[in-house]
Amino acid sequence: MSAEKYRLTSIRASYGRNLGIAVDELALTAGGLYVLIGPNGSGKSTLLSVMAFLKKPEQGTICFDGAQVNWTARECFLLRQHVTLLHQNPYLFSGSVSGNVAFGMVARGARRDTAREVIRESLAKVGLEGFESRAARKLSSGESRRVALARALACEPEVLLLDEPFAHADRASAKLLETVILALAAGGATTLVISSHDERLGSRLGATIIYLDEGKLDKIQDSRVM
Repeated sequence: MSAEKYRLTSIRASYGRNLGIAVDELALTAGGLYVLIGPNGSGKSTLLSVMAFLKKPEQGTICFDGAQVNWTARECFLLRQHVTLLHQNPYLFSGSVSGNVAFGMVARGARRDTAREVIRESLAKVGLEGFESRAARKLSSGESRRVALARALACEPEVLLLDEPFAHADRASAKLLETVILALAAGGATTLVISSHDERLGSRLGATIIYLDEGKLDKIQDSRVM
């Protein structure tokens, strides 16, 4: 039986006077594949930010790998070494594609001279072989999103959180992204959580679907038994 990666209990997180999420109980299994479904304003992005240890909830507790998170600056810094959040509109730095892909690895202590092979492999996974020396700021929107995904993959995170990765993606990019996600899920070493408006996505991926409505957990359903 797989161990728990996350357990959220009585979580409340707000933006100003607006409720972001109100999750009474949610447990995610290590190596699991999850899809968050809900309309705009349902709390998907807020939940991902909390799980990425970027936003501290006002109430409740989170356990990661069985240990309660205390939200000290040092602890959150260390936890973020294990979790990568890919935003819907990821930011690329000026400079080369290679430099962008290497950024996360170098920030986590990898040596630049040992990162070349990882950069090459990560770009190949997203269909951008040979893009290492390209100028990142001159890429198309679709290519930029792929570079950001390669940057996330290069870090080999224990948890990969994807915020609306299929939004505005063309058919080829969407198909490639599904292939990457399914390969990671099959490996079993990465816990994947993907937010989407598309209720069919969970079924296509064979994921556990978590439905959110106005910041609250509506229901959880295993798409394999739907």
